[in-house]
Amino acid sequence: MDAIVLAGGYATRLWPITQHRPKMLLPVGTSTVIDRIFQELEQEPRINNVYVSTNELFADDFTDHLANAPFSKPKLTVEETAAEEEKFGVIGALGQLLDREQIQDDLLVIAGDNLISFSISDFLNFFESKQSVCLAAYDVGNKELAKSYGVVKVDQEQVVGFEEKPSNPQSSLVSIACYAFPANTLSLFHSYLSDGNNPDEPGWFLQWLYPNYSVYAFSFDGAWFDIGTPESYLGAVAWALDDGTLINSEATLSGTTLGKNVHVMAGAKITDSHLENSVVFPNAVVDSCHLRDSIIDEATQIRNIDLSGALIGAHTQIG
Repeated sequence: MDAIVLAGGYATRLWPITQHRPKMLLPVGTSTVIDRIFQELEQEPRINNVYVSTNELFADDFTDHLANAPFSKPKLTVEETAAEEEKFGVIGALGQLLDREQIQDDLLVIAGDNLISFSISDFLNFFESKQSVCLAAYDVGNKELAKSYGVVKVDQEQVVGFEEKPSNPQSSLVSIACYAFPANTLSLFHSYLSDGNNPDEPGWFLQWLYPNYSVYAFSFDGAWFDIGTPESYLGAVAWALDDGTLINSEATLSGTTLGKNVHVMAGAKITDSHLENSVVFPNAVVDSCHLRDSIIDEATQIRNIDLSGALIGAHTQIG
């Protein structure tokens, strides 16, 4: 079985933090989102090849990251786009990748910005038991939130309804970006695309697929974070830190108090400030500030200011 880890998004909702780095490489606790996935795939004996699908803009970032990572399976495969407006869409890019890498085995597809609390091995066990297309589903607990996702209707684990980004969701159970496809269904990607269907979100493909092919939902509880917004990223950090703090030994703090869920990275200097639910990247300087729900990028200098819900780009000077 092969795996594709989707890592081609431009994460514009997290700009400027992700304007020059892939969101999958953002730190979440002591690891990154995508490394948590790589670690599981590395240890899963059923997975032979791991294709990391990214774009031209971030190809060098992933090349460098994988060169220094302790994983042997991941292989970078590059979509020929360098900007948001050039994207092929997830399904369009998958169709090209299947051809480019000549993938013919059973296939796991998972988003590299998905922080999930279930075991990928448990999902593969579910897939093996069904021998059909499978998706992972999570109850977001709120129909308003469900409007942003593919909403799933299930009857004894079989998908009997699927609607991508509905204006009036029938439930709050949504499909997350984790799918498994038997080898004999891979040609359906090309059938879907050749018919002129929406090449963007995978949910449109599932909505097209389920009426004619058996699709099953692996429902799970626990945590799930789609790292696409500042709120979801800081939520994932909070989950990883479990109301604690993570202060790099090469950071300097003086006259500073810390609330919950604070990550300060190497070389940062924090003086006479208070931080809570915030992330400070390497070599940033924070002096006489109050930070809440904020992300301060590397080598930024901020002084004498209170910030809430702020995203401050790299090398910025404020105050």
